Amino acid sequence: MHTQVLFEHPLNEKMRTWLRIEFLIQQMKSHLPVSDHASALHFFRNVGDLLDVFERGDIRAELHKEFERQQRKLQSWAEVPGVDNDRIAQLRQELKQRSATLMAAPRLGQTLREDKLIALVRQRLSIPGGCCSFDLPTLHLWLHVPQEQRDRLVDSWLASLQPLTQALDMILDLIRHSAPFRKQTSLNGFYQDNGEDADLLRLQLQLTDALYPQVSGHKSRFAIRFMPLDSEHGRVPERFDFELACC
Repeated sequence: MHTQVLFEHPLNEKMRTWLRIEFLIQQMKSHLPVSDHASALHFFRNVGDLLDVFERGDIRAELHKEFERQQRKLQSWAEVPGVDNDRIAQLRQELKQRSATLMAAPRLGQTLREDKLIALVRQRLSIPGGCCSFDLPTLHLWLHVPQEQRDRLVDSWLASLQPLTQALDMILDLIRHSAPFRKQTSLNGFYQDNGEDADLLRLQLQLTDALYPQVSGHKSRFAIRFMPLDSEHGRVPERFDFELACC
C-alpha cells in the first residue's frame, strides 16, 4: 500500500497565521495529560508561541471577514440547480452561530495571558534549560499536586480557546473542501499555474518518491519546485505526477 503525504502551503498572510494557530492548538493537545516536566514544557512552549501569534494582528476581525465571505459563497451555491439547499442552509446557520460566538468572546488568549503560572514559565522558556526545578519551584510544586487538579486547570485554559478553535475549524474545513484534487505533472521538477485568488495549495505526493515541494508565489500566481529528500544522491524525474488542490 502506497503512503501519501499531504503538504499544505498558504498563499497569503491570513492563511499562514490560521495554519500556525491550528498547528499550535493541536500541539498543545498532543501530550495531555500534563503529568511531568516533559509534557508541561511541551504544553507551555506552545501556549507561549500561540500568544505571540495572537499579538501580530487582528485575527478575530480577519476571521469575521472570512465568515462573511463564506456566507456569500454559500449564497451563490444556493442558486445552482440540483444543489442540496438543506445542507447549505445548515452550513450558513452554523457559520452565523460560530461567528457570533467568536465575536462575543473575550479578547483572544486573555485567560492564558492573565494566568500567573503561564506567565512565570513563559519568562523562563527563552533561557537554555531555564525551567529546572531550582529556576521554577512553582512549576515543580504544581507538577506534584493531584493529577485531577492539574487537569481541571488545563481544561479551563483549553476551554477559553474554544470559540476560536470552533470558528477556525469550520473556516479551514470549508476552504480545504472548496476544490478537488487533480492530477498534475511537473517537468524537470518544476510546475507553475495561476492561483485565481486561492488561499491555500494542497499537494499529495507518494512517500516512495522521496520528494518535497518548495512553493513560491501569492494568490494570483504560484510556482512549485520539487526537491529530493536526499540532497546528495536523490534525483527528480523529468516528468513527475502529483495531486494538487488549489483552494
